[in-house]
Amino acid sequence: MKKNIAILRGGDSSESAISLKSAEVVAQHIDTNKYTPYIIHIEGTDWHAVYEQQTYPIDKNDFSFSAGNNKISFDGVFMAIHGTPGEDGILQAYFDLLNIPYNCCGSFEASITFNKGMCNTLLKNFNITSAKAIMIHKGEAYDTQALENNIGLPCFVKPNRAGSSFGISKVTASEQWEQAIKEAFKHDNQVLIEAFIDGIEVTCGLIEKEGELIALPLTEITTENDFFDYEAKYEGKSQEITPARVSDEIKEQVQLISKKIYNTLHLKGLVRMDYIVEKDQAYLIEINTIPGLSEESIIPQQAACYGISLKQLFSLTLENMFLHD
Repeated sequence: MKKNIAILRGGDSSESAISLKSAEVVAQHIDTNKYTPYIIHIEGTDWHAVYEQQTYPIDKNDFSFSAGNNKISFDGVFMAIHGTPGEDGILQAYFDLLNIPYNCCGSFEASITFNKGMCNTLLKNFNITSAKAIMIHKGEAYDTQALENNIGLPCFVKPNRAGSSFGISKVTASEQWEQAIKEAFKHDNQVLIEAFIDGIEVTCGLIEKEGELIALPLTEITTENDFFDYEAKYEGKSQEITPARVSDEIKEQVQLISKKIYNTLHLKGLVRMDYIVEKDQAYLIEINTIPGLSEESIIPQQAACYGISLKQLFSLTLENMFLHD
């Protein structure tokens, strides 16, 4: 008997438009011989199913909806919401209460990985290297000269809990501090200030296959912009090269670090980890526990390079979800 899968899209962050694309790709390529997909849109308190060209409100008591005389409930959830409430652990806690399995890591792990500063600080205890960073909070006093003396220029100012490079600025001169911090605070009440590392940006996707954790081929990112911002990611201002043009030693280092992080943090499902490689050292930038799955996204490119189609990729994700349940 086919299982009902809720594909969640939308969310309450700047990444909602990307989520719509990811959900559409999942719905198009899911194996309909095994699964019946339903698009569920979540935005604030408005939760509804998009079914047969109509919308139906979700009953949050048991995460179901009724279409005529038919009550439709779900065997599992494919999370395609980037940012809050999908990537920060909020929805995971809700589904845990209902005992409905989902395709990504749990609430606790999601809340840690979504908090870039906390996650990188934690991982330093496991010898995972990341850029020097300082956190500032909305409403507290800060001294830009002291920040500059500590971190140096150039540096990056970014929302601590946001994705797709929204709100990120590269500060190259003292007079740019205030505007950069103001822009970052539009997206979060915590701002991370990171030292600039002059190197090659690479990213590594991971998936479990037949009980083995697979590190997918690395992707190298080059951009016309100063860094890999939203415009570069989604508006064609970057080039993504898979496999990355790096040495076998760097490839092995990044893949081994990525597997170590995945296992250390007890992650699940499709995960992408971003790095800057300077000389022979890889520095972790961030972990994406619900990476983009649109046509422009990196994970589908890496999977194709490895020989995994989108249909196979999503089937593996769902099979692992039920296996771990």
